[in-house]
Amino acid sequence: MTSVERPSERDWFKIDNVNELDSPALVFYPNRIADNIKLLLNSIDAVNRLRPHVKTHKSAELTTLMINAGITKFKCATIAEAEMLGRCGAADVLLAYQLVGPKINRYLSLVSAFPSTKFSSLVDNAYSLNELSQAAKHAGLEINVFLDLNLGMNRTGILPNENALAIYLEMSVKEGIKAIGLHGYDGHIHDSSLAERKARWQLAWNSINNLKDQIIANGLPAPIIVAGGSPTYPFYAELTDVECSPGTFVLWDKGYHDACAEQKYAVAAVLITRVISLPDQTKVSLDLGHKSVAAENVLAKRVYFLNAPEAKIIGQSEEHLVLEMPKGHGLKIGDVLYGIPIHICPTVALYDFAATVEEHKVDGAWEIISRKRKINI
Repeated sequence: MTSVERPSERDWFKIDNVNELDSPALVFYPNRIADNIKLLLNSIDAVNRLRPHVKTHKSAELTTLMINAGITKFKCATIAEAEMLGRCGAADVLLAYQLVGPKINRYLSLVSAFPSTKFSSLVDNAYSLNELSQAAKHAGLEINVFLDLNLGMNRTGILPNENALAIYLEMSVKEGIKAIGLHGYDGHIHDSSLAERKARWQLAWNSINNLKDQIIANGLPAPIIVAGGSPTYPFYAELTDVECSPGTFVLWDKGYHDACAEQKYAVAAVLITRVISLPDQTKVSLDLGHKSVAAENVLAKRVYFLNAPEAKIIGQSEEHLVLEMPKGHGLKIGDVLYGIPIHICPTVALYDFAATVEEHKVDGAWEIISRKRKINI
């Protein structure tokens, strides 16, 4: 039994007709996905406080499972993901990305194309706010905008101080703009110690809350707050006035399984790879290169093999992954390994389709439709 299996489901990942599946391949397990959605719903007081991030799966079929479970609000990072959500009939979509250049007109086209979906976007500076305002006025639209806050990740957003308040106040009077809330992503907070993670989260939450109070003190409506990701989700879920945006929960991965042990989601996606060469007694070469599993981390933190937990990754190129195995490992050319990515989100984005497995058999495929830079808009 490996560290990501339960005793009662030791072989949950195995596929009886795996020889019908070419490799490398991405595989989804819909029953486990459905269980993860139920677990999320049971972890919060109200479904309308959930705004899952679809960047993890980029799939219309999986989005539909969430909508059928009662989830109406979603978060995304690209125009294509937002279009996918509109096509699925999502009621409320936050495009959590600051729009620049041609993306502004693409976004306005998106808003016009799906009038039944309430779309929102982000700004974190006066220049972008003015650009968005001018474009919205020209199109005859009023668009919903969140102020993006920098909670310490130092990637995007404005620090939640007096400058942030000034931008929000400007948003509230800008033509073509409807200021509706605050957005904060704290992806830098992922300590494996729950106590340490909560202490760091508390500082971030205090800064959001203080800004909210200042906005209200200036006579404006209380802003909607959208915050967090998977590691800090449990803390935001305990509150009553925050929309929570976990994403990885639906597929889970080895990275969050190890770092967020308090969250009991099931791994619901694996990679299928085959042994293609045995260079010597201890080296095993697989068809799982950079193009097949996210290569953002160091070699040791890219993929974990359920049926070869002792494997050590010693090399990777575009089409190959090389393992170091103990002598006498017994692997043969053509043998199948089942791998769990350390980070599932960028791995999913490498595939056009995910095979679906029910009762240990491949029975279909879901398109990873919004991995595309553009669907129609």
